[in-house]
Amino acid sequence: MLNFIICDDENHMLNRLSALFEKAFIKNDFDAKIVLKTSNYKELLSYMSTNIVNVVVLDIEFKNSNVNGLNIAEEIRKINKDCYIIFITSHFEYLVQAYDYKTFAYLFKTSLSVDTLSDTLSRLFDDVSSNSKRFLKIDTKGTFIDLNDIQYIEKNGMKLIYHTSHGNFETYNSFSKIENDLPENFVRCHKSFIVNVINIANISLLNSAITFKNGDICYIGPKYKNYFMEVINYDTVSK
Repeated sequence: MLNFIICDDENHMLNRLSALFEKAFIKNDFDAKIVLKTSNYKELLSYMSTNIVNVVVLDIEFKNSNVNGLNIAEEIRKINKDCYIIFITSHFEYLVQAYDYKTFAYLFKTSLSVDTLSDTLSRLFDDVSSNSKRFLKIDTKGTFIDLNDIQYIEKNGMKLIYHTSHGNFETYNSFSKIENDLPENFVRCHKSFIVNVINIANISLLNSAITFKNGDICYIGPKYKNYFMEVINYDTVSK
């Protein structure tokens, strides 16, 4: 399931957009839900900092604010580099600038309908499917985590804890059931840890400790140390 946020500073448009997206989800049987609709961009950014968000639907013009959708998109990209952004607007002049923020689509309010929205969402879901290795489904509820956000995965009893840049997510599972679904940048370093090597900031062999870009730390087990160091080729190893 993909999690959507809709943000528009006009409540009547916010409600209209929400209704159109819900109808498009139902009409096309899209596995998606709106997890937040808000007229406050600060609420959007706060929510994104601690929750999984796959798609942001964002108005460009905020009439009662000194920021616009492009400014907000810049802040979104600081939090989440990979979520899809769909801009909604009434004007053409922002079109070129919008694509500086890895915009997936640019839709005009005057021509919005369930049919036009369905076409855009079909392309989006096709793109997700073609990049399926980018997302990991972690439970039967259809919760997806962007693989790039995962720092490391911890085994704790019958549970797995996914430590991400947006918080921790727990599910009942085992390493043996997920290892084949993980790309090669995920490497076992301990009986209790699988790490995402692209998010490693430092490795201390002296302390057998791995520090990640978000400041989290996990450890290298003696049994896995030689294998781990052979598999990775990392420049930030400290003696």
